[in-house]
Amino acid sequence: MNVLVIGSGAREHALCRSLSLDPAVTALHCAPGNAGIAEVAELHQVDALDGDAVSALAVELGAELVVVGPEAPLVAGVADAVRGVDIPVFGPSKEAAQLEGSKAFAKDVMAAAGVPTARSYVCTTPEEAAEALDAFGAPYVVKDDGLAAGKGVVVTDDVEAAAVHAAGCERVVIEEFLDGPEVSLFAITDGVSVVPLQPAQDFKRALDGDEGPNTGGMGAYSPLPWADPKLVEEVLETVLQPTVDEMRRRGTPFSGLLYAGLAITSRGVRVIEFNARFGDPETQVVLARLKTPLAGVLKAAATGELADLPPLRWSDDAAVTVVIASHNYPGAPRTGDPITGLAEVAAEDAPHAYVLHAGTKYDGDDGDTVVSAGGRVLSVTATGADLTEARERAYKAVTRIGLDGSQHRTDIAAKAAAGA
Repeated sequence: MNVLVIGSGAREHALCRSLSLDPAVTALHCAPGNAGIAEVAELHQVDALDGDAVSALAVELGAELVVVGPEAPLVAGVADAVRGVDIPVFGPSKEAAQLEGSKAFAKDVMAAAGVPTARSYVCTTPEEAAEALDAFGAPYVVKDDGLAAGKGVVVTDDVEAAAVHAAGCERVVIEEFLDGPEVSLFAITDGVSVVPLQPAQDFKRALDGDEGPNTGGMGAYSPLPWADPKLVEEVLETVLQPTVDEMRRRGTPFSGLLYAGLAITSRGVRVIEFNARFGDPETQVVLARLKTPLAGVLKAAATGELADLPPLRWSDDAAVTVVIASHNYPGAPRTGDPITGLAEVAAEDAPHAYVLHAGTKYDGDDGDTVVSAGGRVLSVTATGADLTEARERAYKAVTRIGLDGSQHRTDIAAKAAAGA
């Protein structure tokens, strides 16, 4: 199979790594990719938001499957353009991607499907926002209705800060605070059948102890030893399948990766948000544990043949990923700093630990120096017999990486590993 992956982050590196290990994949391309992806796939320059350019590249390469990684191209309709040239694509249509592109739309779908979620108000004026904030009280949860690269949500006890965030959004969803731990559960769907993956937990705050500002995610782990063994089955029945059924009923079937961000509250499971693609950094740990070759699973979803797929096979190992971010992230990041230690990790820690690139590129006079090129720079991922071993391996590899001014959390999966 000749596969083209669209995107340039650690999620796409994780996808490309898994696809490169699949014997069925005979050619692997990525556009635009990054310095790490270049080691496992042939890179091509393309505007990932330009559906015509992406579909033309897919035709030129003779791609038999296109996998669209990030949310912005999906919301822009890139998957529709690729389908328009009769190439199977893993990723929802522009209309279906509104499950992530508009939180108000997602709330409407959940209401129609009977999916449990937080009570909420959609506000377009400061007066409406003030009323909603007053109705719910602290902690205040304020979400930009549109895409915000994982940074459009503010959770605060400060009503003024909540009002300021609301005022900065064209349309905002204000909702009740959901207590309890959060879980990310991915499901692959062809619009009819739904195949859940293994759950993961990510860490959104920048600093240890869940302090600091929200980020796109500073680390993740899987499995969740503290979770109810029936959690996946419950979420499939109450959240994932009803949502897919409702989207099909509306005439906008959802095909691709449906990501449910969940809160395990004192009143049961509630949906925090939907995403229309693999999550980052959870993909890094989920794919590290998937034993079933990836290409056939994604192709089955793209071609409506998921019901014929045998059950997925999973490793009993645990996986942990630690994000190394650049100076000042999640503010305006410093870029262009050289990264050292990548060869040492490959030589000393493989195959149990490895580095997935996010914001990197080749630079320097010789063209083979890897430098930082974004906020989240690397995802150091490791597996082990349990979370304790996976953590030890991940953090040992982190110590080998040199990036001036970089930051990372030291407590990824620590409570879960300790049984807390």
